Amino acid sequence: MSVKVMFRQTGLLWLSSMIAVAIVLFSLPAWSKPPQKVPPKPATPATKAANEKVLQDLPFSDKQDFADAQRGFIDRPEKLTIKDASGRVIWDLESYKKYIGLDKPAPDTVNPSLWRMAQLNMLYGLFKVTDHIYQVRGYDLSNITFIKGDTGWIVFDPLVSTETAKAAYELVTKNLGKRPVVAVIYSHSHVDHYGGVRGVVDVEDVKAGKVQIIAPEGFLEHAVSENVIAGNAMSRRAIFMYGSLLPRDPKGGVSAGLGQTTSRGTVTLIPPTKSIQKTGEELIIDGVRMVFQMTPGTEAPAEMNIWFPDWKVLWIAENCTHTMHNILTLRGAQVRDAHKWAYHIDETIDLFGDAKVKFQSHHWPVWGNARVLEYLKKQRDAYKYLHDQSVNLMNKGYTGEEIARMVKLPPELDRNWSTRGYYGTVKHNSRAIYQRYMGWYDGNPANLDVLAPEAAAKRYVEYMGGEAAVLKRARADFDKGDYPWVAQVLKHVVFANPDNTEAKHLLADAFEQMGYQAESGPWRSVYLQGAFELRNGVPKSISTGGTASPDVIKSMPPEMLFDYLAVRLNGKKALGKKIALNIAFSDLDQEYGLTVDNAVLNYGKPLARPDAKATLSKATLDAIQLKEVKLEDAVAKGDIKIEGRPEAFREFLGLLDVFPPWFNIVTP
Repeated sequence: MSVKVMFRQTGLLWLSSMIAVAIVLFSLPAWSKPPQKVPPKPATPATKAANEKVLQDLPFSDKQDFADAQRGFIDRPEKLTIKDASGRVIWDLESYKKYIGLDKPAPDTVNPSLWRMAQLNMLYGLFKVTDHIYQVRGYDLSNITFIKGDTGWIVFDPLVSTETAKAAYELVTKNLGKRPVVAVIYSHSHVDHYGGVRGVVDVEDVKAGKVQIIAPEGFLEHAVSENVIAGNAMSRRAIFMYGSLLPRDPKGGVSAGLGQTTSRGTVTLIPPTKSIQKTGEELIIDGVRMVFQMTPGTEAPAEMNIWFPDWKVLWIAENCTHTMHNILTLRGAQVRDAHKWAYHIDETIDLFGDAKVKFQSHHWPVWGNARVLEYLKKQRDAYKYLHDQSVNLMNKGYTGEEIARMVKLPPELDRNWSTRGYYGTVKHNSRAIYQRYMGWYDGNPANLDVLAPEAAAKRYVEYMGGEAAVLKRARADFDKGDYPWVAQVLKHVVFANPDNTEAKHLLADAFEQMGYQAESGPWRSVYLQGAFELRNGVPKSISTGGTASPDVIKSMPPEMLFDYLAVRLNGKKALGKKIALNIAFSDLDQEYGLTVDNAVLNYGKPLARPDAKATLSKATLDAIQLKEVKLEDAVAKGDIKIEGRPEAFREFLGLLDVFPPWFNIVTP
């Protein structure tokens, strides 16, 4: 058999596995709805009472946010449903409008405070922030901002999807006249702040120097890499966090807190043409003067605020919105630094404390210097209080679980709408601060080497007198409204015996009531998605859409791909294996050596005596990932070449795991 034929049978399989990596990494759930065998249940008397108490405890008579969210309104379409080129709906505010409105009181299945935020997030359309500055809100999870320069628009944070960004640009053009986009500024490295860039910019204009793309230093690395290594786990948990599969009704999805939800369109990425590197750096773009403040390690690893000194206007990116943010996002990520977050907000006050207007990439602006300063100080103090008091209790010997139950914001912050927990919460943020300093171990030797959940569950249930005894007591506690305890106990019964339908349904009932009471949009979604899966199973047949767009794929360096291959290596299968491979990228003039030894995949300089070598261009790899070129055709054309022993690729391929995108969470 010729080397070329052998390559078709071995090297192609290996490259196919390697190529599939990125497409899986960035997968997101589509809008299709899973089958619902067991419908949601109504609110219990305990839930109705809990939500009624929220109405009594918080200052709902304060309507300032509603005035601010409608100030400067210019225009909105009567209906807002946005589709992609194939006709697939990727943004549908209409699905929320049928049950959320300013004139509609909170249903008893929704926390009134979260309902209030949902009402505010439904105020969509084109708004004037101040002279020269306009925003389109409610077209995606984030806002898109248009700054009027001498000749064109400077766009801030062009949403998640090209389709929503394009629709927003069209609304601006309809009302304010046709003007070209002369620059785009990405405030930070999360997808809802760059993904729609091709909806407002032609990449050829960027290449020609007609349009600048400006971002904080480190943006591209973090934008591409943030979800790579743990991407599969994060994507699965994001389904819980954003409630993307929940029905759009009072018993389902209500709001994600930062916005209603995320769009599901075409994600793009045009690399920056200029990176901002230090606080105080100043640019004049199309006649608009801007001063930048670097805020790395706050809401994102690469983020920046912008000051307009001639207008006394402050853009604060996503460092301050009208909610407490996440110190640790529930989809999973590295813990953020609450201390640094508070520090940078304090620096903002020192640098730009004479601001007359403050606006950002989610929610609505604040006007008036006194109100802006009050807002910033309370945002700063919320993160500072969380940090300081969590660390205070940590140093007194309390664990993360205990601290989460002990830290309470002082009344002046707790009753302040913009520091309420619509996205992050006091409970999980204080626990995250403990995690940042101390890790998972709480210091108790009994928790150092615990049993796995299934094994522990069986022992717990046995010690508690068996499944029937636990269910009897859990049902009595459910009737008392003690839902968190019911959930904590019944998870053991479900993990001990996942076929116990009665236990699963009672646990689902507890999750559901906890969701109905949750003020945080993500907490509500997590509970309700958990209830759904307990009753109906994991929706494995639901299709997924992806943000693995051409721009994202092309921005992935080879090193990122190799890092992910190392994570996919099955350690047990790799025991005793020794494999040496070289991968050469002709257009990058770079060659890498990959070795499997000691059940570990390492990569680095090319190897002197590899078992086999593959040569191809990064452009060819990108084209195959994007299904623009077939592997066989690339080989036939000579775009991929193999030398040495092709069987080494087959052996290597056999050591790589394929991660299940729909793994179980609430059942074993």
